[in-house]
Amino acid sequence: MQVIGKELFGLLKEHHGKGFRSFMDDKVVPLAGDMMNENLGVDDSTLRELTQELNVIVNGAATTNFYERYDVALAVNVMGVKHLCRLANQCANLEVFMHVSTAYVCGERQGVVQERAFREGETLKEGTYLDVEAELRLVGEQRQKLLLLEEEGNSKEARKAMKELGLARARHFGWPNTYVFSKAMGEMMLQEQLLMIRRGDGHGVPAVVIARPSIITSVHKDPLPGWIEGTRTIDAILIGYAKQSLSCFLADLDLVMDVVPGDMVVNVMMAAMAAQSEIRRPSSVAVYHVTSSLRHPAAYAVLYRTGMRYFTENPRVGKDGRAVRTRQVHFFRTIASFRAFMVVAYKLPLQLLRLLALLTCCFGFGRLLARRYADLSRNYAFVMHLVDLYGPFSLFKACFDDVNLHNLRLSMASSSSLFNLDPKTIDWDDYFYKIHIPGVIKYVLKNN
Repeated sequence: MQVIGKELFGLLKEHHGKGFRSFMDDKVVPLAGDMMNENLGVDDSTLRELTQELNVIVNGAATTNFYERYDVALAVNVMGVKHLCRLANQCANLEVFMHVSTAYVCGERQGVVQERAFREGETLKEGTYLDVEAELRLVGEQRQKLLLLEEEGNSKEARKAMKELGLARARHFGWPNTYVFSKAMGEMMLQEQLLMIRRGDGHGVPAVVIARPSIITSVHKDPLPGWIEGTRTIDAILIGYAKQSLSCFLADLDLVMDVVPGDMVVNVMMAAMAAQSEIRRPSSVAVYHVTSSLRHPAAYAVLYRTGMRYFTENPRVGKDGRAVRTRQVHFFRTIASFRAFMVVAYKLPLQLLRLLALLTCCFGFGRLLARRYADLSRNYAFVMHLVDLYGPFSLFKACFDDVNLHNLRLSMASSSSLFNLDPKTIDWDDYFYKIHIPGVIKYVLKNN
């Protein structure tokens, strides 16, 4: 009920009426499990049944935290793939294994990024070689060392140490954060586990498909325009507009933001699985960039312009009942300029506050200033940490080749009314103004 009770299923509920629940029970059999476990957290008899019944496996599970604990990121985004592949290897009737990755496994590359899966050991930094098994051993050793900290009640320090390890390892190999680093390793694990399958029973080799969406935004058309869960990087601008808490932001308005509505991502996944399942004995992984930057680019300026227009024409109401005036936002085109602004506008005043707190430390006022300094310093450090993590993406300069997706689009031309795979059909101004921004307000800010 947690899933099918969502508003997203409104059309099906309306169509089936009182029979909706029985319809869903007939179509969907949920299984409680855990992909971090080798047996996926299900009993042996269920696993045996799955190996006989499954025709398609879709792996859409992931931890998407840029600053995730390294052990958790590896357990979900890498070992989770391995465990699902082991299940796939036992499925006698499996036709397709679909793995959802991210277009940003390319890191901070520039130019045109090709639709090609990562090879084993490949990295983004010259002179390095990535051994996934070595990374798993490293995490195991680090966890043993951190157990002592946890036993002493320092679990917060242990968590931070594991997060910092993930970030350090990612950057050692050329990736900007733990999330995209672990997703790249997941692609390597996928190839290692699945592409060596050679069955002797006549079934052939199941197709292995990787879908790499860019920034997934709210539903464009079907089944519920504007529906969205969670906050994407670009939505920080919109939420800042809505709350009028955003005075500056790190982004170059002339750069392209690569966004794709959620329903188009699902359409591509279904179409790609259908197309690849018809290929006998595929010899390699089929990669599809579910992206818009090459064929129908939209600059950050489009989002800013439509946001300004939307909130000017549909102003938010403050606690006093009066309309909140929409202010202009200042954008910094480089991380260096943003850091310089933060030093002048915030860090130097913070240092003055610290000095004043030290000079008045013997008085109650001084202790109050000290607490205020500590709170503001944490906020400042948090903002700079976010810039460190998200900066490479807000200033991303590459675009994604989509020749595989284009060929898929051509092959599905007769079904284009059912499966829209073409971002060119989207008017970005209209989409952001009428669909995405209202969707973010309604479903993310919970404000109707």
